[in-house]
Amino acid sequence: MKKTTPSSKSGPSVHLSGHETFPLRQMWLKKAFDKADDDGLIAKSIFTHEGAIASFGVGKNMVSSIRHWALACELMIDEGQVFRVPSLPMEILRDEGLDPFAENPSTAWLAHWHLAGRGFRSTTWYWLFNHVTAPTFTRQELEDPLAQYARSRDPKHRIANATISRDLETCLRGYAPKASASSPEDYAEPLLSELSLLQEVHKGQYAFRRGPKASLHDGIFAYALIDFWDRTAENQSSIAFETIAYAEGSPGRVFKLDEESIAQRLIALSDLTRGKLAWTDSAGLRQVHRKALSNEDQNAMVRRAYD
Repeated sequence: MKKTTPSSKSGPSVHLSGHETFPLRQMWLKKAFDKADDDGLIAKSIFTHEGAIASFGVGKNMVSSIRHWALACELMIDEGQVFRVPSLPMEILRDEGLDPFAENPSTAWLAHWHLAGRGFRSTTWYWLFNHVTAPTFTRQELEDPLAQYARSRDPKHRIANATISRDLETCLRGYAPKASASSPEDYAEPLLSELSLLQEVHKGQYAFRRGPKASLHDGIFAYALIDFWDRTAENQSSIAFETIAYAEGSPGRVFKLDEESIAQRLIALSDLTRGKLAWTDSAGLRQVHRKALSNEDQNAMVRRAYD
């Protein structure tokens, strides 16, 4: 939940699997966070020592899954000997923080942005939300295109068809859980399902839900816009509406927003950011202008989402 390891303009590097086929659950980021010491450091052995199952209160594979999701959502950063929790997730998830139980929709939107907007360790999530344009689709229909995308990004990476299939199944279930649960764990709603970004329109057939997204706070939208801007056009003082709405990795694509709701959010930016971001629409040229913004300015927008 902090800017790290920027993605390139053409997309992030390939990273498949690691989640042990478990979608991200509501309290799993908190479970990982609670292992941090006062300096925000987490020993890597926390996830592998023999007491990890008892410590996390879940099975061995789920411990591995929690570790994966904490890294993929950039809740913790791999610094070689240890994992480090950046300042923003510390502020959100600490016991007296903005959202200590990960109950606020803004926490789920932030997790979604890191998975589908940045794609640091979540190639399938990034690809699904940025490259799939069909009105409806099945998991099987996505397998070959995803495999081709992954191989184009990393020709040396050997990718098994089973890995592609499992990754897609886990991704889809994370946003649109199965109606019938086959095990007690399946009854636990995935964190991202509350965002209503994806729906199962018929058995095995899915569609994105495009529209205003009432639970997406303008502060989270602004945070994502600045992150996208910094990674794709850092030296530009303005960015076009069409880029914000339709470019790969943009808030419009990743949050599945319609044009009208994007425009409304952009108009509100000046008040939200005290003029550091400002929307203009003149002579048919629609764009956002920016003044100097610090990481603290960006984090302040996230705090607004928890007011």
